[in-house]
Amino acid sequence: MTDQQRTGRPARRPGPHLRSAAGAALLAVALAAGAAGCTGSGGGSSDQQSNAPDQLAADPLTAVRNAADITGRTGSAHTATELVTESAEKKASFSGAGGYDYVKRIGRLEVQVPPGAATTGKIVEVVLPGTVYLQNSGAKVPEGKWVKLDVRQLPDGNLVSSGATDPASAAGALRGAQKADAVGTETVDGVALHHYRGTLDLAKAADATGGRGGDGLRMGAQTFTVKDVPYDAWLDDQGRLHKVVEVFTFAGVAGSKEAKDQVKVTSTTALADFGKPVEAAEPSASDIYQMKPTESPK
Repeated sequence: MTDQQRTGRPARRPGPHLRSAAGAALLAVALAAGAAGCTGSGGGSSDQQSNAPDQLAADPLTAVRNAADITGRTGSAHTATELVTESAEKKASFSGAGGYDYVKRIGRLEVQVPPGAATTGKIVEVVLPGTVYLQNSGAKVPEGKWVKLDVRQLPDGNLVSSGATDPASAAGALRGAQKADAVGTETVDGVALHHYRGTLDLAKAADATGGRGGDGLRMGAQTFTVKDVPYDAWLDDQGRLHKVVEVFTFAGVAGSKEAKDQVKVTSTTALADFGKPVEAAEPSASDIYQMKPTESPK
């Protein structure tokens, strides 16, 4: 893989895809055609773990940075996602549901595609550290087959390009929190949640996460034009993450710094049912569609 692929050369920035109604859910597959020779790893390296106690820290910044590790030690969680892309021209909204198993380090999401997209219905994603599998991702992919991608093939590291931010990455980004202010306490479904607001640095989050789990965060850090990523996070008394909202921005017109050419993506991830089993499995090799280097998935 070339340095240009790793840094996201202008011709492969996500802007033109996300600005259309077809939008975010198709970017990852569009990029697959030119990167079919790259391979990813579904496991191997594990994220670095802190020795954070499983209780909410008094210091807001410490509490937010500890959230990913504490949440991971719950074993698993079910999730609901929403991703809204906004540009000067269009707005598109994607919603999803699924779960993540922090022990097996695998998750599954089903993302509903908005009207007007090149694909219909829902896209199914299976995510592992550094790897994503997509089903129903493009017209050229046979029904029932999966496309396998290394997140390093994607300029945004798959943080937004498939219509959702997977639960591991959404939480992992908080390891890079640089500012955290305590907003207040809110009761949701009978649970007292502590609301924090601040900014995070994806490059530092990638370093703190380590392993393949940090690859997507690092790619996003290289591509997004606003480096101080705004976030809101809600944690319980144990320090577990219940909800996080992260706002990513990139240039819809390659190389442009003009405000009118920026695309804002608001990603919301909500976690619940901690410890409840999650059904997620890596697709078998026979179910993976191998694209030719010159083939377009559309």
